[in-house]
Amino acid sequence: MEKELEVRQHNALTNARYEYTQLQLDLLFFIISKLRKGETDTVYKLDIMELSSLTGKRYNGAYLQKATADMGSRMLEVEDANEYQQLWMFQRIRYLKGQGIIEFDLTKHVLPYLFELKNNFTSYALAAALRLTSKYAKRIYPLCSQWKDLGETKKYDIEEFKRMLGLIDEKGNDKVERVSDLKSKVLDIAVKQINEHTELHVSYKLEKKGKAFKNIIFTVKPQALAETIPFELVQGAAAPAGLQQHQVDNAGRLLAQIGIITPTLVATILGNAAHVAACNKFAHDIKTGKHAKAHSLSGLLLTVLGIKKANSGPLFDKPDKA
Repeated sequence: MEKELEVRQHNALTNARYEYTQLQLDLLFFIISKLRKGETDTVYKLDIMELSSLTGKRYNGAYLQKATADMGSRMLEVEDANEYQQLWMFQRIRYLKGQGIIEFDLTKHVLPYLFELKNNFTSYALAAALRLTSKYAKRIYPLCSQWKDLGETKKYDIEEFKRMLGLIDEKGNDKVERVSDLKSKVLDIAVKQINEHTELHVSYKLEKKGKAFKNIIFTVKPQALAETIPFELVQGAAAPAGLQQHQVDNAGRLLAQIGIITPTLVATILGNAAHVAACNKFAHDIKTGKHAKAHSLSGLLLTVLGIKKANSGPLFDKPDKA
């Protein structure tokens, strides 16, 4: 199996103060994953069908346009010992009609934080980042990845930590003023998702100064994933009687693309000739637009296979709340 795609971003972006939605973070992660060392171009094309195949989600055009409009207007605050900067990521975002392509034109001032990484960068798995559904999990995962070799993050001042995640806005309004809300609405959800869907196992502790909570620290340990998150062709499963190997390989690719990755479930599907045939038909139906309105391609496929009923969840093109 091919190595999972890795995102490398400057630590200044990992620690920057900004608030993006779940969709906006997915777009940002996907853009950064496309960057290559030594490049100087500021324009990058994002194929929505490719992103959709990686996440198993469908994307509404109007909602995408709103999301990118907000990304273009939102400021990133980057600060170090020498200076404080207000940065904007994009100088233009262009939609190529009929092609499913969004073209992002990066601003010149953000380029050093994308290309001049040297040893000052955070690396994390793109697949894992895309699978997280909480926007706070998507921010905390790279943050913990920055410290994975040391086993523990630095002590973050809770107020500054909340500003990093956009929980305190520029006017000082605090979305989670009570510590109990910070834990239940942000931290507990994020930790649970990171532990379930990434190569990291994290936990956190809150430290008091006097009677008030002052700092937050994350413990970060590597873990063996219970389920892998492949991007490339799933290979190695022997073809059931009556089928060719390429048919099994094509079915494996479909499962990976729509997020069916539990090893035992994948083995069950690829080991059954009828299931493999149904998967290949399902893949053809996707290409011809038959399942364009499906809320969950993975749930629909499992229903078609008779393995379980499709889960009823929110539409992927509705705004997230976490």
